[in-house]
Amino acid sequence: MLPAKYLSISLLAVGLMAGCATQPKQEPADTGPSAAVTQALDAASAAMDNAKAHDWIWRDTEKYYAAAEKAAKEGDDATAIKLANKVREQAEDAVNQYYLEKAKPMLTELRGYSLSSDQKRRMDSGATAITQGEGKRAYDLLSALLAEVRSANIQYTVEPGDSLWGISAKPEIYNNPYQWPLIYKANSDKIQDADLIHPGQEFSIDRNPSAAEVDAAVDHAKTRGAWSIGEVEASDRDYLGGLRVR
Repeated sequence: MLPAKYLSISLLAVGLMAGCATQPKQEPADTGPSAAVTQALDAASAAMDNAKAHDWIWRDTEKYYAAAEKAAKEGDDATAIKLANKVREQAEDAVNQYYLEKAKPMLTELRGYSLSSDQKRRMDSGATAITQGEGKRAYDLLSALLAEVRSANIQYTVEPGDSLWGISAKPEIYNNPYQWPLIYKANSDKIQDADLIHPGQEFSIDRNPSAAEVDAAVDHAKTRGAWSIGEVEASDRDYLGGLRVR
């Protein structure tokens, strides 16, 4: 039989061993989502905020983003990244559609103006961008062109007693009655007879014609001959059929 002091030491040793054996395991620290998940979520959030700023976001985009965040918290990286990418794509598509819808009426308006060859080229580029679904590019091209054209064009509503000669003579138009053929040519789809216009007609007037256009208009006005209501003069037809130099 062991002496009491040795027995106490043995029991103490056994107790220490048991204590070490039963000590709880330390759980690994939660490091949060992976870098790839964080990057995907950040890109999705930025794209979604951009769509919201344009007030043009798909109905279920935010729902998908909430699901992506939930998957990230649960450690399901693959699902989180897949959903985040879906959110980003949806938001980018929404913004692209926003710009397409803004660009379409701009194109319609531009087609109603008398444009230079360079302006027509730029308008056609914008039209192509719309056809190809490039909303932002179409918007950038057409909005810049429309601002330029609007600044050089005005709309004039024909009043009782007006004539092309009288309209052209107005200070806010050309301040020169002999430039009336410019109005006639720019609105030839609305004017059948240059000697006869009607109250309420809307004319588009280019206030920045080229020198060549002005010279051709003034020359026609001075050599056209007498006014004759109800008859389209051959000289007018020749003037309209001439090349429009810009």
